[in-house]
Amino acid sequence: MAKDNLQVLNALDVAKTQWYHFTAIIIAGMGFFTDAYDLFCISLVTKLLGRIYYHVDGAAKPGTLPPNVSAAVNGVAFCGTLAGQLFFGWLGDKMGRKRVYGMTLMLMVICSVASGLSFGHNANSVMATLCFFRFWLGFGIGGDYPLSATIMSEYANKKTRGAFIAAVFAMQGFGIMAGGIFAIIISSAFKARFDAPAYEDNPLGSTVSQADFVWRIILMVGALPAALTYYWRMKMPETARYTALVAKNAKQAASDMSKVLQVDLEAEQQKVEQITEKPANAFGLFSREFLRRHGLHLLGTTSTWFLLDIAFYSQNLFQKDIFSAIGWIPPAKTMNAIEEVYRIARAQTLIALCSTVPGYWFTVAFIDKMGRFAIQLMGFFFMTVFMFALAIPYNHWTHKDNRIGFVMMYSLTFFFANFGPNATTFVVPAEIFPARLRSTCHGISAASGKLGAMVGAFGFLYLAQSQDKTKTDAGYPAGIGVKNSLLVLGGINFLGILFTFLVPESKGKSLEEMSRENEDENGEGP
Repeated sequence: MAKDNLQVLNALDVAKTQWYHFTAIIIAGMGFFTDAYDLFCISLVTKLLGRIYYHVDGAAKPGTLPPNVSAAVNGVAFCGTLAGQLFFGWLGDKMGRKRVYGMTLMLMVICSVASGLSFGHNANSVMATLCFFRFWLGFGIGGDYPLSATIMSEYANKKTRGAFIAAVFAMQGFGIMAGGIFAIIISSAFKARFDAPAYEDNPLGSTVSQADFVWRIILMVGALPAALTYYWRMKMPETARYTALVAKNAKQAASDMSKVLQVDLEAEQQKVEQITEKPANAFGLFSREFLRRHGLHLLGTTSTWFLLDIAFYSQNLFQKDIFSAIGWIPPAKTMNAIEEVYRIARAQTLIALCSTVPGYWFTVAFIDKMGRFAIQLMGFFFMTVFMFALAIPYNHWTHKDNRIGFVMMYSLTFFFANFGPNATTFVVPAEIFPARLRSTCHGISAASGKLGAMVGAFGFLYLAQSQDKTKTDAGYPAGIGVKNSLLVLGGINFLGILFTFLVPESKGKSLEEMSRENEDENGEGP
């Protein structure tokens, strides 16, 4: 099989782990670092936006964003991301990974800055412009998913490819932490310089006018890491698999990779033409042949990512209740505006440090030893177990004495999401599809995940409301309650276990072996 593969691709497959692998991880990972920062930091500032723009005179509690505004501010980036994943995924296969990669990054930089420069002073115009730019920010972030994964998988060697793709994804953990740490620094600085009384002591004075700068600075700093990597992204050569197998330019692929690997490689133009002319390499995404070869694979990657993200993004709902319950975040009326940002940022950074970041790096360490399938199965299994363990004795967990136990269980659920399906659903779609459809299929899988994220973040916002209409949050109808929501999530994770069986194991195999690009029609190798 290997002798039929191009020398360029073989050289990449068996290359020892070396410096260019790490630069590729950093260059691709910085995009993810920025994505996580941008998508995440909005949750740090929504409370502040409510206090600044939705203050009600004489109210006992500080102003909050109305449900529809809150959903728009939080959800509009998801909509943009979903659209960006599909569009840039398709474009990455049409124009090449590298050219599109620069475009997504530029879009992220411009929109990060613009989202902090909202126009107008009244609540509606600020929220409208914030939502507009966050949509396009999401659009750029969406493009980063399929492209980062595809570029990394096409650059990596066979033996440690899983770890490299997972490492790019794990940069998300650092992005979340950076968002939290930066918010802590900014809010501390402003708190020290412009101190203010608590809301209950002086409702108007508790939000100083300078607080308006806090959220803008936090949002705009997201542009920095992206801008810094732009130059390096532009210097990175197009991946050899795209140049050879899709653009059919053997000479360019050989010369690009000779520079990267620092060995002499010959251009095998004839072989490129032989491989790309095989009927196995002619079918499109909507063909019978694609359905026959990869239909179940695509169903597997889309369904598992969809189910995982429902569970993963529902965590944001419980997070604030949990923080308040453990007493990490006191009641809003006892704090001034900037102090509240500080407290929320501190709590989220601690969670990221303790469960999110370690989970990602466990995946990086074990994915090429245990394999994708085992990690994904194990992750979904434990998530199911912990969700039911939280749900069934839910009343037990609400008592003050049992709070620590609740937080432990809760953290473990998300540790196994990250040391489990959250990482593997990102890795696998970049490995199992043919080169000319790889970025498109990854984009489709990722978009399906974002659809799940919307269900998780918004469906459960309404579902988790108390069944008793008098106890719901301002403006929400009655729901099914937190306990039943947790039971539903347990069921969703169980479905994830079942759909995992559709996904093939790609550990230690070359990309061409997985996508069967070197086979003749009868499925035989040469």
